[in-house]
Amino acid sequence: MKALVFADVGRMEVREVPDPVIEQDNDIVVRVSSAAICGSDLHMYQGRTSAQPGMIFGHEIMGVVEKVGNGVQLLKEGDRVSLPFNVSCGTCFNCCRGFVNACLSTNPKLPGGGYGYADLGPYRGGQAELVRVPFADFNALKLPGTPGDRWEDDFIMLSDVLPTGYHSCIMADVCPGASVAIFGAGPVGYMATLSAFLLDAAEVYVVDRSEVRLNKVAELEAIPVDFSKVDPVQFILNARKENLAIQESFRPGEEKMAGVLCGIDAVGYQALNRNDPNSEKSIQVIEDLVQIVDATGSIGLIGVYFSEDPGGMDQNARQGVFNIPLGALWAKGIKVGTGQAPVKRYNALLRDAIIQDRIHPGKLVSHRLRLEHGPEAYEKFVQRGAGEGAEYTKVILKPNG
Repeated sequence: MKALVFADVGRMEVREVPDPVIEQDNDIVVRVSSAAICGSDLHMYQGRTSAQPGMIFGHEIMGVVEKVGNGVQLLKEGDRVSLPFNVSCGTCFNCCRGFVNACLSTNPKLPGGGYGYADLGPYRGGQAELVRVPFADFNALKLPGTPGDRWEDDFIMLSDVLPTGYHSCIMADVCPGASVAIFGAGPVGYMATLSAFLLDAAEVYVVDRSEVRLNKVAELEAIPVDFSKVDPVQFILNARKENLAIQESFRPGEEKMAGVLCGIDAVGYQALNRNDPNSEKSIQVIEDLVQIVDATGSIGLIGVYFSEDPGGMDQNARQGVFNIPLGALWAKGIKVGTGQAPVKRYNALLRDAIIQDRIHPGKLVSHRLRLEHGPEAYEKFVQRGAGEGAEYTKVILKPNG
């Protein structure tokens, strides 16, 4: 089969590789109809993880079941499925408690397995014509319809970015009437914005510097904030201060709640330094969130922070050690949630929200490309909404045409 392979830092190649086969009785093999490029794939592409040449990337996958192991009971050939990026067994201590993002059976190195990702186990990614799915009865989410239909672009979001964006809102305690600040308007930030409104947030600010990405979140009725033009913390504080209805609602002392209740980091450890956007400052977003989130508020750190970063700015950063403002967090009593999203906790209900036309996450898709155009797509998408990659808001690869 053909697959998109990590050749070296900054270089992807389409190669012929062996087809996946049924290895265990509970496996299936899926013919991939759509495989998205994820922002977290870019960390590997840029050499910021332990990913080695020869890996097949891709953890946002959907397609049609082509082969079924003898032990599979709930799926059959021809079924259309979405694959959560978490590879999980469904029966270990963590899976039984709903933490499929920390499965204890699928990765010999760490809690949690995943397709085509550094340190998440031996599972090949789905940016290929075919992919093997272990523990298929548990992992595969059955979908209605057929490949290429009106739901294709929406359903591909169920593998990762939509449940991940939703999970960031859950970590940040987004609820009806909440005020929310989201840093990052890439795919996860967009889905966090969509999810915040699905949860009936009243006021959502989204911070980025990409005009195209900010326009996308504005279409969801979020308030865009361009950090290349304004100080986002001060902008949000001023916006709330200038809202006379909010100010008139305060009783004496309540003016101390000048920021927002909920904050989301959808950027992670490759955050840019606002004072020098040509350089990184890993904790820039965390520092901003600590300032803007009110006392007793909540923060969801859904952006990736790795324990190993070969491209880190210093020895601490290379080991995933960051100097965060813990004193301010503690003094304000801010709750912080971290970690990967447990996709299966949300994906079935989000699927049904799509079917019922409550949400249309596929509106983010900008490009649908054959696999051979994958290397160029990575070159554009890695620019993160800037330069020649400005229009590449979400790229979907079509390995089988």
